Parts: sequence; C-alpha cells; structure tokens
Amino acid sequence: MGLLRSTATVSGMTMISRVLGFVRDMVIARVFGAGAGTDAFFVAFRIPNFLRRLFAEGSFSQAFVPVLTEYKTQREHDEVKKLADDVAGTLGGLLFLVTLVGIIAAPLLIMVFAPGFLDEPHKYDLTVEMLRITFPYIFFISLTAFAGGILNTYGRFGVPALTPVFLNLSMIAAALWLAPRMDDPVVALAWGVFVAGIVQLLFQVPFLYRLRLLPRPRWGWAQTGVQRILKLMLPSLFGSSVAQVSLLIDTLIASFLVTGSVSWLYYSDRLVEFPLGVFGVALATVILPSLSQKHAQASPLAFSHTLDWGLRWVMLVGMPATVALLILAGPLLVTMFQYGKFSAHDVEMSSRSLMAYGLGLLAFMLIKVLAPGFFARQDTRTPVRIGLIALGIGLIAKLVLVFPLAHVGLALSSSLVAFLNAALLYRALRRAGVYAPEPGWLRLMVQIAFANTVMGALLWWGVGDWVSWAQWHATERVMHLMLWVVAGAASYFACLWITGVRYHHFRSKAK
Repeated sequence: MGLLRSTATVSGMTMISRVLGFVRDMVIARVFGAGAGTDAFFVAFRIPNFLRRLFAEGSFSQAFVPVLTEYKTQREHDEVKKLADDVAGTLGGLLFLVTLVGIIAAPLLIMVFAPGFLDEPHKYDLTVEMLRITFPYIFFISLTAFAGGILNTYGRFGVPALTPVFLNLSMIAAALWLAPRMDDPVVALAWGVFVAGIVQLLFQVPFLYRLRLLPRPRWGWAQTGVQRILKLMLPSLFGSSVAQVSLLIDTLIASFLVTGSVSWLYYSDRLVEFPLGVFGVALATVILPSLSQKHAQASPLAFSHTLDWGLRWVMLVGMPATVALLILAGPLLVTMFQYGKFSAHDVEMSSRSLMAYGLGLLAFMLIKVLAPGFFARQDTRTPVRIGLIALGIGLIAKLVLVFPLAHVGLALSSSLVAFLNAALLYRALRRAGVYAPEPGWLRLMVQIAFANTVMGALLWWGVGDWVSWAQWHATERVMHLMLWVVAGAASYFACLWITGVRYHHFRSKAK
C-alpha cells in the first residue's frame, strides 16, 4: 500500500474517531458545562492521557517501530514473534508497577500537576477520586499502542486508527447513562475512561492473532531487542512529546487561574486536535514505518524523498487549516458546545485560547513529520536536546504571558514553543545531510499563500460575528458551519488548480 493511500486510510478512520470525539465533548459540555466538576475531570483525565502520549504514542512507539521494522526486514518471523513476546511481558510488568504507584500517589500527583486545586478542598478531593479511576488507563492504552505498533509495521493501519472510537463511545455512554445514576455525576466520566482502556486493547487482539503475532508475554528485560528499545525510549521521552509536556504545564498553571480556565483550554485543544489528528498524526503514523524501512535498506535518497513528500503535504493541508481555525474559532465553539450549561462567556474565553493554539497548528503538524526523521534512524539524542531547549524557553514564555493574557497566554506560548521546536528539528536534519529539499518549494509556497489569502478573505466576509450564531438553533448553526467550511475548501483548492497545482504532483512523491 502506497504512502498516500495509507495516509488516506488512517485519516478516514481517524476522522470517524474525531467526529465521535466532538460528539463526546458536545455531550460533556451540555451535561456538565465548564465548572469545578469538569475542571476536576479534565485534570484527572489529562494526567494519564499525557502519560499515554508521552510513553505509548511518544517515546515507546518512536523506539519500538524502528526496531520492529528492522527485525521484520532482516530477520525471520520467529525472531519477530520472540521480540513481541519479550516486549509485551516487560512493558506489561513495568506498566503494572507504574499504575499501582499512580493510584497510591494520586493525592501527590494532583498536588504536583494542579496545585491550584489545594485551595478548594472539594475540587481537590474530587480530582483525586477520579484520577484513581482513570490512572489504570495508561496500562491498557500503552499495551494498545504496542499492539498498534505491530499492526502499523505490517501495514494494517486502519485498525489502530479506528481503535480510539471506543473511548468516545464509552465516555458518551457514561455521560448519558451512568452519570444520572451516580451521587456525583461527573465521576461517571472517569469510569468511562477506565472501561474504554480495556475495550480498546481487546479490540486489537484478533488482528494480532491473524498476523501470528499475538504475544505470549514473558519478562525479557535482558534481551537485546528489549534493551535497544529501552535505550531509545529514555532519551526520546522529551524529543517526541514537547507539545504534550507544554500542554500539561498549561494545565498546572491554569489551576491557579479562575474556575473554568482548565476547561476552556481543554475545549480549545480538542478543536486543534481535530485537524492535527485527522492529518498530522495520520501522516506521522504512516511515515515512521516507511522511513524506518528505508533506513534499514540503506536508501538515503528515498529517505529524503519521503520526508519531502510529507512536508509538502503538511504545507498543503496545515496552512489552510490554520487560517480556518483562526477565522472560525467562535462559530466552531458556538456550534459544537454552546448548549445547556456551556455559556456565551465560556465560548468567548475558549475562542481566545483556540485562536492562540490555532496559530501553532502548522508547527504541530511539521513536528509530526520532522521528528520521525530522527527516530527512524534511531537517533533520539538530537530531538531530546532540541526538545529541552524549546521546553525551557516555552516555560519562560508561559510565566511571562500568563500575567497579561491569563489562559490565552498559556495557549500562545505553546504555539511559540512548537514553532521553535519545528525550526530546530528542520535545521538539524538539513545539517546532518539527511534531508535535502527538492525543486519547486518556492513556487508551491507562493501558490499556497495565494489560495489561503482568497479562502481567508471569503471566510472573513461570510461568517460574521459568532454572537449572531448563538441566536440560531443547533441545526441552523451546523448547516451554516458546513456551508462555509465547504465554500472555504472549494475556494482554496480552486485557487490551487488555477495556479497549476495538480494531485499527481503530490502523489508522485509517495512512490
């Protein structure tokens, strides 16, 4: 399966998951609003979710997939199976210990990650209670990421991309069915997360069995393959997850701000995650095994071609997505969330942070392509050094910007960190001679800039003030939003066509 077709498959499956994710967030916003209860849940969910992105989708996947690809390319199936057995047993054992410690140390974790809650005993106790329920999610979802890494390496991209659907379904069911039956309804969301972790792992088991790679877990700490993965994992913790660390710091600082700040940042981040997940994460999922294989086959020219192909697609999709987010921030939030307990004030506050996060969308996507350029070559030190630099500067920016801009300053600093991180990764790849831009970049950027200008002008003229959208019924809001999204996309691609951009220009890069 070609890179473009694989990316389309992952994007399609991810689209289903993200749409259900929006439904999930709409249900949560309608039922619970943006108050103390949701602030508590979002912190309790963000901590294991942060660890998931840091370990499971971050350092572990970036270390595991290149090593597994090398085994698949150069060794027999029995050796690949043995590696899977050893990794499953070792990873499972370590995760069990981490989960146990996390449950016991939940009060301390909340003190560290949301110290502002200490001044509100009920909110603090509620967050501790929910964290103890949600923390085992890291155990199940990390093993799910392990299974997904195997499936992605063997070209079965659709199954791992569809798996997050079960998290959304579980949380929707918890909010609508379980919450009314509980003394503290918001705690139902925590149980929804717990159940989702188990279901997501079980969903992938039959597909591993078909590949004859369903692991028989065994402790393999001393095995060569496991040691290689661990050595690659440790330094890559920061290299692949600076954005996630930055978001967690946002939550920490926001816990000191007015009630609702954590929720406003959460809803903003969710809307940015939609295009990032549908395209950026999908592209990263596909490109890492491909780059790893080209490195294992000692094909530096093909390696550079693949990176160039990925970067062109990021520009083609990321720039209009950024422009659209900035202009449609208010209408998006009104259409998705302003129902029930989610007020116009919540929309106003969330739209400000959404625009700040949206500024960094292109950089977040670039990192998804640039970072695999290092991990595929099993170089984890360079991204670590770059990540630490970006994170340090970002922390200073947060402390400076949070005073005049409150929660918006936190979001804006995350975007600035992402651009710095992307720029440093790009420079390092160029200096190492790993990536050389192919001809046509200047012309492409002019074409994309022109198309974005036309699209942006159309949207700015058409959507108007979001306050007027709040007067409409839900169906009318959705219809208007769809109309302008389609009109914006049509104008963008029409301008690209007029200036000479063709589909085959991008498809040929994937060959």
